[in-house]
Amino acid sequence: MKEKVLITGASGFLGYHLIQTAIEAGLEVFAAVRKNSNVEHLKEWPLHYLFLNYEDPEDMRRQLAEHKIDYIIHSAGVTKAIRQEVYDQVNATFTINLAKAAEKAGGNCKKMVFISSLAAVGPLTDGRHIITEQTLPNPVTAYGRSKLQAENGLATISLPTTILRPTAIYGPRDKDIFIMLKTISNGLDPYIGKLLQQLSFVHAKDVAAAAVQSLFLSNAVGIYNITDGNSYNRYEFSDIAKIILQRKAVRFHIPMPLVKSLAFFLEKANGWLNKPAVINREKLLELAAINWNCDITKANNELHFSPKFNLQSGLEDSIAWYKKNKWL
Repeated sequence: MKEKVLITGASGFLGYHLIQTAIEAGLEVFAAVRKNSNVEHLKEWPLHYLFLNYEDPEDMRRQLAEHKIDYIIHSAGVTKAIRQEVYDQVNATFTINLAKAAEKAGGNCKKMVFISSLAAVGPLTDGRHIITEQTLPNPVTAYGRSKLQAENGLATISLPTTILRPTAIYGPRDKDIFIMLKTISNGLDPYIGKLLQQLSFVHAKDVAAAAVQSLFLSNAVGIYNITDGNSYNRYEFSDIAKIILQRKAVRFHIPMPLVKSLAFFLEKANGWLNKPAVINREKLLELAAINWNCDITKANNELHFSPKFNLQSGLEDSIAWYKKNKWL
């Protein structure tokens, strides 16, 4: 009999790759989605759909016990919101509620993998050091603070938990970093300010591989940084993308004061519309951060994590998918 894994956020970008990897690993997949979620792109797989009420741990406990769920990969969350309270509720409280439900689900659930974020520890303020799991967390956004709050809450629960902190995730179906590729494809290569930066990236397929592999490693609990193991300067993403896309793009730098003014305007305008702005002043602290260089030695050793993609091969894979599906 196949072991069963519940994957939350299943209809999203990362959820797609988690489902594919879990099925390839021989697991029976239960996909947690919202009732209004678009799941058309998931119909190629034999999935069981669950609708979880994250505000009701007892109802979740009942569903987990009824379906005899062996593992959970929790990737559901919110990346854009107007208020800190929304981030805290969805990313922290709901995560802890799910873990408590699994803890009380009759002993069926063996482990939970939580997809956190490198934003939970935050960037470094100089280029001389590297982020490790021992780096003192100093998240600079509401999103990062909510992920850190979830991590701290999970530490109080007896259910064995692996916490993954991926850096900027990209790959087929991504819509955020895709904006950068679309902009380059249209002949523009913009940057915020002129400060030097060290950046890190990770392909969604590598994140999914790390998550699924973690399920079967009973001793691999705690926090693990997840990147492709490389550090990139701020221009390498576009330099690689331009070669793959066979496009020329005009490189220019937008002064930080101007970007801050635009972010302030977007915050106010979107606040009146009661929806989150694409860019806000707080998000600029991440986008313009000096150093996101990250060490993955712990994940290498304890999760046997060996990324298959660097930025070159990862962008080749992603751009090929975008072209095939007529996004580019």
